[in-house]
Amino acid sequence: MKDLPGQEDEAAAPLPETWSGRATNRVQWLLAAAGAACVALGVELAVESNWNSGPVALVMSVVGCVAAGLLILFGTLAFVHVAVSVDQEYLEVRCGHIGLPRRRIAFDQVVAADFAPRVTPRQWGGWGYRWRPEIGTAVVVRRGEAVVLRLGDGRTFTVTVDDAESAVRVIRHRLGLLPPTATDPGAPGPTGATGATGATGG
Repeated sequence: MKDLPGQEDEAAAPLPETWSGRATNRVQWLLAAAGAACVALGVELAVESNWNSGPVALVMSVVGCVAAGLLILFGTLAFVHVAVSVDQEYLEVRCGHIGLPRRRIAFDQVVAADFAPRVTPRQWGGWGYRWRPEIGTAVVVRRGEAVVLRLGDGRTFTVTVDDAESAVRVIRHRLGLLPPTATDPGAPGPTGATGATGATGG
């Protein structure tokens, strides 16, 4: 595999005790606005409508709008950004402003860490927390570089994050796979098509 840009300079730098990074997708705010609009429509229907005519249908409309809006809001705001941290024992992923969904993976469950230069929602079937039974799980908040952990059960965990190359270098050192001055951050992660469960499609 070819060396990645900047590897020679980074190899001489000491590895940090902890590493943290994040990735952001501002497009998700547009979808969140659509969810808020659905909630607002439901509230307006409840306040402004004449409840004397067809109350059952009106209740169903109000509940439907509010429920759909809340689902869209949660499914988008949860994946506006992702925060990734690496310490001596774990990689931890927190999504959104309240840190949910959250995933913590102990390094004793990890056999390898790879750098994926480009992961796309198409590979995992959409944005968000994705699952493909034949491969594993992923947190995809934007297109681009990602960390790919290969787990002891043969599956993978992928998370898109800025400066994923540095994260992979730190993780490999934690696993004892490379010395602190390692220069090979890994290989591209899995590619694939569709078939996943998650927050929102894309």
